[in-house]
Amino acid sequence: MQVLANNGGNPRTLVLIEPLWGIPYNLISPFATLYMYAQGITDVQIGLILSVTMVVQVFFSFFAGILADKLGRKFTTMMGDFFGWALACLVWAASHNFWLFLTAAILNCFEQINQTAWYCLLIEDADQKDLVGLYTWINIGGLVAIFFAPLSGLFINSYSVVPVIRVLYVVFSLTMLLKTFITFRFCRETRQGQIRRAETKNVSALHMLGEYRQLIPRMLHNRAMMKAVAVSVILYITNMISTNFFSLYVTQRLGLSENYLALFPILNAAVMLLLMIGLQRRLARLKFRVPMWVGLVVYAAAALLLILTPEGNLPLVVLYVFAGAVAAALVNPRKDALVQLNINPQERARINALVMASTIACSSPFGYFAGWLSSVDRRLPFAFAFLLFALAMGILSRIQEPRLAEGGEEA
Repeated sequence: MQVLANNGGNPRTLVLIEPLWGIPYNLISPFATLYMYAQGITDVQIGLILSVTMVVQVFFSFFAGILADKLGRKFTTMMGDFFGWALACLVWAASHNFWLFLTAAILNCFEQINQTAWYCLLIEDADQKDLVGLYTWINIGGLVAIFFAPLSGLFINSYSVVPVIRVLYVVFSLTMLLKTFITFRFCRETRQGQIRRAETKNVSALHMLGEYRQLIPRMLHNRAMMKAVAVSVILYITNMISTNFFSLYVTQRLGLSENYLALFPILNAAVMLLLMIGLQRRLARLKFRVPMWVGLVVYAAAALLLILTPEGNLPLVVLYVFAGAVAAALVNPRKDALVQLNINPQERARINALVMASTIACSSPFGYFAGWLSSVDRRLPFAFAFLLFALAMGILSRIQEPRLAEGGEEA
């Protein structure tokens, strides 16, 4: 609560409206892959959609920083929410074949433009010492929304997956329109955003794109940032695997009922909320490395547990979800803050765009690869995730603790 008291304006507004995205997202997320699968989309096609959209996301990510500088953080965030979610969800609601699902996923790539500007809007006028707290609040906002997930399970039990998810996508579109309006009404452009907008007013977008030639070498020579980005890439891939193939694994291989899919996010959210609210401040003295290391070990153990789970064994799947929630509570807020603390504030938008583009570019082949692994044996994507968690542990052991500055970035 002290973090919100210290950071009014944009940070507080963005934290409070996060459930407008989180509630419909979490109503749909457990069933999104099954929604495609029920309409004839295969494992390989699901993986292909992931890989194709990642390539498009790289393109959008390169221009995200330029747009955030020229148009401002606030307007760019609104544009990403409108095209990347409100419009994309309408197409998802009408989708019934591979090409419509691909179109919706490509529209959702506008969300990459939103991400770069949104991060800037959230943290540029905030205290650096409160970054972990702010990211914790954003996670909490999404987690609270998960408690609505059983509603979709109840409806699906009565009406089946496809018609329920179609209606929920329409609802998602409406909530994102409301979120866009609230951002317009109650957020303001950041101080750094105003500076960059003035500096780039008479500079063409192509010229700014050419300036990446100087920014990219600087980024590559920043070893601390590159290590943080490497960990972020690994976690991006493992999250993609879990999000897109867990529901298929537990229903198609382990034989569990689809009704359980809405309950697993509830357990995940409850555990993460308890840990984030009860332990986050107590873990502050441990800073970044120790909590992240423990979280990665738990992630790896959870992946191994899921691979070894016998068919129909619900308690072990519940234990997997519990362990994943513990790991996420330890890793996620620190992973995001670790990247931001290694970015030059004067070039935050474009460097964030580069970070996002490199993350997606490095991850893009693994969507198709994970889909192919799943088509061979649905355990294989999670075996691959286990190896990635082990790699992340090795990289984290070579990362130094970042220094936290007092006050806002303009201080």
